[in-house]
Amino acid sequence: MAEDKKGKENKDDAKELGITVKKSDDFSEWYQQAMLKSELADYSAVSGCIVYRPDSYAIWEKIVKVSDDRLKKSGVRNCYFPLLIPEKLLTKESSHLEGFSPEVAWVTHAGDTELDERLAIRPTSETIMYDSYSKWIRSHRDLPLRLAQWNNVIRWEFKHPVPFLRGREFLWVEGHTVFATKKEAEDEGVDIINIWEDVLKNYLAVAFFTGKKSRKETFAGAEYTISLESVLPNGRAIQGPDFHHDGQIFSKAYDIKFLNKNGEQEYAYQNTWAITTRMIGVMLGIHGDDKGVIIPPRIAPTHIVIVPILFDSTMEKVLAKCNELKDELIKHKYHDFNISVILDDRNYSPGWKFNQWELKGVPLRIELGPKDLEKGHVVVVRRDTGKKEFVKFGDIIETSKKMLDEMQSALYENSKKIMESAMIEVNTLDDAKRCIDEKKIVLAPYCDDGECEDFIKEETGGAKILNSPLSQKESDTADLKCIRCGKPARLFYFGKSY
Repeated sequence: MAEDKKGKENKDDAKELGITVKKSDDFSEWYQQAMLKSELADYSAVSGCIVYRPDSYAIWEKIVKVSDDRLKKSGVRNCYFPLLIPEKLLTKESSHLEGFSPEVAWVTHAGDTELDERLAIRPTSETIMYDSYSKWIRSHRDLPLRLAQWNNVIRWEFKHPVPFLRGREFLWVEGHTVFATKKEAEDEGVDIINIWEDVLKNYLAVAFFTGKKSRKETFAGAEYTISLESVLPNGRAIQGPDFHHDGQIFSKAYDIKFLNKNGEQEYAYQNTWAITTRMIGVMLGIHGDDKGVIIPPRIAPTHIVIVPILFDSTMEKVLAKCNELKDELIKHKYHDFNISVILDDRNYSPGWKFNQWELKGVPLRIELGPKDLEKGHVVVVRRDTGKKEFVKFGDIIETSKKMLDEMQSALYENSKKIMESAMIEVNTLDDAKRCIDEKKIVLAPYCDDGECEDFIKEETGGAKILNSPLSQKESDTADLKCIRCGKPARLFYFGKSY
């Protein structure tokens, strides 16, 4: 066999490469090890801010592409506004400022010179964008205005930051759209939510429940918020992409008016919406296992790794066939992207390579040795199940695509199973407290009064209202009573969350 560069002395190194804690025993430690050892991200010298290493950034680029393609098809155009926001703009809408004030990072000096006015590093861009919108929009002919920007924001979280899930700097798209009528604005919400549901289900393989936020949890400055929430295996919920209908709240604060078709002046209706790099952490937390990360095929940076089984006497022939297979595979597409393949011909043992690529979550592994070469087949291994198939050389393209699709579907179904097994419906506060202690997501009647929300959160040890299912009818909720105060209620999900 070809000389192993690492040799037997590196068995300890192989152990160090792998994850040393079970996901079911200590999710937080597992999550940190999986993130670091798979090389998705690293901690930086700035507290609460991470380095997005090439694999995680490649995942984000795919999320960007599939989202951006759909947004552009719906009529959204991209733009870019400054990172810095004058304080006078940030203070125009009081509830918006109040919602973000604790998280704002300020620039106060240029060199040694104190600035005349503090500049906020954007926590979100409503304030600076709407200052321009008020100048650009004059007539109903200027509407709708549907702009978005892919950028970074700073929200100086003082709670315990969690990489990807809750960091002080993250990447996202922030959509800011303006319409002549409330109906047009709300109709856009249906389209945006459909896009987010498509990206989560069909690309990230992440299950979710869509609903309307409580008044207290509504985005600062919005009339209402629609969110997609997911559930991690530790029983904690995490908010995903969202849509906020702002009504005329911002247009009145920033004087965004237009002349309608009758020549009358009125305020515009607005929406904001977003998807963020948080979804990389959600993907990691839901799909990963004790071997490391599992990346859904449709957003994987690398679809297939080829690992040759090398012996000195057959090395040249095996490597030649491996290169031939790689060249053939990369000519083909897997859904939205070209098939991405790595040929790992490094001078390490096959077992060491298997472990490393399992840790990094590459969906398929192709093994090819001299005996496989003689038989005209390869061994293809699925990352999520470890299932092996012997595949003839001529069938490798179609079989690989089929196995990738099967893996994509299986990951979504497993995510759905995790979510549904965590959910339970209750009708009393005592039952809610018990189920929250059992790491459940509770569906219960709630009146949408902030005082009750605070009380429930305290009584349940920190469970927050997540959202309320959109499909509830008045006839279905007529007899519901809030689990805290007994007033008329609707069903809301609540649970511990990030």
